[in-house]
Amino acid sequence: MTENFETGGAVLSRTQVNVVRLTGLAGIIGGILLIIVAIVAWASVSNQLAAEKIVIPDDAPILAGQTVNGPIDAFVQAGVIAMHAEEIGGGKTYAELDQDDPVRSTVMNASFLRASLFTSVVAFGVALFAGAVGAMFLLFGWSLRTIVPPLPKGATP
Repeated sequence: MTENFETGGAVLSRTQVNVVRLTGLAGIIGGILLIIVAIVAWASVSNQLAAEKIVIPDDAPILAGQTVNGPIDAFVQAGVIAMHAEEIGGGKTYAELDQDDPVRSTVMNASFLRASLFTSVVAFGVALFAGAVGAMFLLFGWSLRTIVPPLPKGATP
């Protein structure tokens, strides 16, 4: 015979109580790990960008003089590079320039730099997303364990 326990208005078997509480614990642990990974990823990308010592030039629309070490800085710097590449290329992109055009390699390098900066922006976004998902896991896990309390000490199967 299966013993049932009332937990917050629901009647659950011992196995169901244990499964719900274990699932909650897994959510809490998974959430904490995701938050830690998100923080490490954010810090790593930020440190790598800062190590490049990129300073946003004075002709930037915002953040002029700031060191690039975050997603907004990287996005702004990519925009400045695009602006300069457009000037250098006479309004043409790398693909539009003639193959023997001497500014083609400069515009190509600008394109690569922009792509790298946008990659860091995406990495910051993924880290933020992972942290948010981790927080949700943590909250859901905590909620499950709060709704279904531990079985009484003397409860028998």
